[in-house]
Amino acid sequence: MTTRRTFLAAGLAGPLAAAQGGGLTLGVMDGVLRQSTKPEALAVAKSFAMPALQVTLGRPAADGRLPLEDPALQARYVAEARRQGVVIDATYLDVLHVNCLKDDELARTWVRKGIEITRKLNARILMTVFFGKCALGSRQEIDAAADAFKELAREAEKADVVLGFENLLTAEDNARAMDRVGSRAFKIYYDAGNATNMVGVDAIKEIRWLGRDRICQFHFKDQGYLGEGKVDYPAVLRAISDIGFRGYANLETSAPSGNWESDLKRNIAYLNGLMK
Repeated sequence: MTTRRTFLAAGLAGPLAAAQGGGLTLGVMDGVLRQSTKPEALAVAKSFAMPALQVTLGRPAADGRLPLEDPALQARYVAEARRQGVVIDATYLDVLHVNCLKDDELARTWVRKGIEITRKLNARILMTVFFGKCALGSRQEIDAAADAFKELAREAEKADVVLGFENLLTAEDNARAMDRVGSRAFKIYYDAGNATNMVGVDAIKEIRWLGRDRICQFHFKDQGYLGEGKVDYPAVLRAISDIGFRGYANLETSAPSGNWESDLKRNIAYLNGLMK
């Protein structure tokens, strides 16, 4: 296995193929490329043969506006995506690490802004996050967040945007939140690394139990290099294929060696090998 990984890490194996069954396409977060909130991330993604990019919306400036609220910057993203032939597959509302949707009215404002930005970027999925102080630690907090989403999902539906719910909940709690929201514009953003390493559940079983209709997108990461940690990525890919999922999985990988370029190539090559 070590020899195989070394061989695969020697370089990219060309454009990334779809997973077994043709439904999954890989993308990458702009933060992994060290290009958060920068249109230049699209060219960098292309240089790694990545067909899709998840864009960070950024923290508010002194004027209270998110960086991506700027129409000129939005236009640059759209034009650069077209020029590079890279899809903006999702956005990431990172300000929700500061203002928590479970108990902060300002968080609803950020989600509304995020919906509109996502629509203008043609991204279709807005990832919302619930970690650290904003994690959902009780049924009451889960219900409070779901009730906020029930209102926001109506706006997302009109914009043809899906609100991706990334969190540290079990599949069952995620499904209950979805039932409470009751909207086609609210789905689970499933992170296989978080599920395995932080929640301590069987990601493969959860993916199969949730099914394709509850999941809008995936994050792939692990503690260290993909294929060498706790997440069984061959089984994850099989489960994703078996449920008939069609969409994107974005790499949120780290750089154990300190050289993010070579470490990203290594992780892409590993996945490329599996997906062939």
